[in-house]
Amino acid sequence: MQYTIPHSIKSWLRQCLVELPFNLKIDFWGQFLMEKEPGNSESLLLNVHHPGVLRKLLLSGDVFFLVDAYLQKLIDLEGDIERVLPIMQGLQLGANWGWRSPKLWLDAWTLPPLPHSPSHRSSWQRLPFHSRDRDRAAVQAHYDMGNTFYKLWLDPQMLYSCAYFAQPQMNLQEAQAAKLDRICRKLKLSRGEFLLDIGCGWGALMRWAALRYGVKAHGITLSAEQLAYNQHCIKQANLDDKITVELRDYRDLPSVPTFDKIVSVGMVEHVGAENYPAYFQRILGALKPGGLFLNHGIASRDRWQHKSIGEQFIDRYIFPDGRLAPLRELLGAAETAGWEIVDIEAWRPHYAKTLRCWADNFMAAFDSIQALIGERRSRLWWLYLLGCALSFEQNEMGIYQTLLRPARDREWNLPLTRDYWLC
Repeated sequence: MQYTIPHSIKSWLRQCLVELPFNLKIDFWGQFLMEKEPGNSESLLLNVHHPGVLRKLLLSGDVFFLVDAYLQKLIDLEGDIERVLPIMQGLQLGANWGWRSPKLWLDAWTLPPLPHSPSHRSSWQRLPFHSRDRDRAAVQAHYDMGNTFYKLWLDPQMLYSCAYFAQPQMNLQEAQAAKLDRICRKLKLSRGEFLLDIGCGWGALMRWAALRYGVKAHGITLSAEQLAYNQHCIKQANLDDKITVELRDYRDLPSVPTFDKIVSVGMVEHVGAENYPAYFQRILGALKPGGLFLNHGIASRDRWQHKSIGEQFIDRYIFPDGRLAPLRELLGAAETAGWEIVDIEAWRPHYAKTLRCWADNFMAAFDSIQALIGERRSRLWWLYLLGCALSFEQNEMGIYQTLLRPARDREWNLPLTRDYWLC
């Protein structure tokens, strides 16, 4: 069947192509071809299989429908898919330009609708934002994809957080080990202490601290897959008397001083700036006098408002309900809650390098990964890793280790320099 594209929509598409930062060729169901630079052999080819894609895009004003369309096999891409990273920004500009034209909107109605258009939203996303049930579901949507999936591209210890490249020649495994030891030294862990790991992941930090520093550790997570993995590792290493793990929300931490030291690595991104006060107050209530808390987390230049291209892509397809805020908001909330800031260390270049390592591992294991989650979803994950690496390289995001002690502890109980944790 022949489908004619109205002139107004063709004009809108040409404007979109002009605003793109690279060469793109679009084939509309094998009947009409449009190119930014005709004859350019390096063009990325976008195949649109149904005119309903244009209709849906224009009527919804949602540029991310193109990602949904890719997952539903309504569109295809040919060429270097890494070049898709800047495509969304250009198409967003084009969509905004076109939305101001009433004729464009009316002409979109003349195109045939798609046969189906399933919602990308899950039932839990209708729950109140940052409610306990929704937070648990959001964490499980990301981390419970299966331990096998993450094993294919993380380091052998299954660390899904920024590594520390103490030496430029370090590989990922060595840099992750350096990160673990640096955290333990910053916390001044010693034999017999009780360590709490909030958002403990697959448990590498707890095992490292128990085996090398002689502490007892307790981890909390909202991921059922991570809990099962931890329980297996604890039993295999005969650490039942040293490490325990449970499914628990940070808001349900004990309100009496229980732990000598507390650590949170890559978990604060799930909290949201509006909940920073409760986060810091809960942790302070669970820490014994003279204790230390190390918070390791990503910060953004501006608070995420779910408006930018990167935020929306990550929230919808990879890491739902993650929220970032500037470091100043996190530090302000910590001080207001009763913490003294001891030290802040910026790790931005380390995370850029970590993400590049993950992306390389991911592509090396691509055949096995796509067998688990599908080829198209695998490519979105790979683009996510590359896009995050670019964000850290371009200083759009940062990551900080912040060491804190209770402000109520008047007596200084730390060395006067950082020498005790430097490599």
